[in-house]
Amino acid sequence: TAPALTVAEGRAVGERVAALPADERPTAAFCANDMMALGFLQAMATHGLRVPEDLAIIGYDDIDFAAAAAVPLSSVRQPRELLGRTAIDLLLEEVADPEQHRHRQVIFQPDLVIRESSAFDRRS
Repeated sequence: TAPALTVAEGRAVGERVAALPADERPTAAFCANDMMALGFLQAMATHGLRVPEDLAIIGYDDIDFAAAAAVPLSSVRQPRELLGRTAIDLLLEEVADPEQHRHRQVIFQPDLVIRESSAFDRRS
C-alpha cells in the first residue's frame, strides 16, 4: 500500500532522514503535502536540526497551518477557487450535454509561497 500523506508519515520519514550521517543527509526536502511537511519539520526539531539552515523544507497545498508552523513552511499553492470553479463548469457541461461533452486536461499555474522553512541564505 502507498504511505499515508499524514503528519505521522512525515514525521516517520523525517526520523529516517535525521538519522542519516550529516554528510549523507539531504539539504532540502519537498513533501507531497503540507501535513507531511509539518511532520517532517517536527522530526527535524526533535533531533535538533535547524530548518532551513541544516535542511530546507517545502510542502504542497499551502494550508493555513503552513504559515502558522513554528518555522513558517514554504509551500506550493494551487488556485483553489479556480480549481473548484473549473470542476463545477466541467461537470455542468457534461450533465447538460453528455453526448457532446469531451473530457479534457486542464492545467493550472501554481505559486511558490516562500517562507522561513526555505529562505536561508547560505552566503551570509
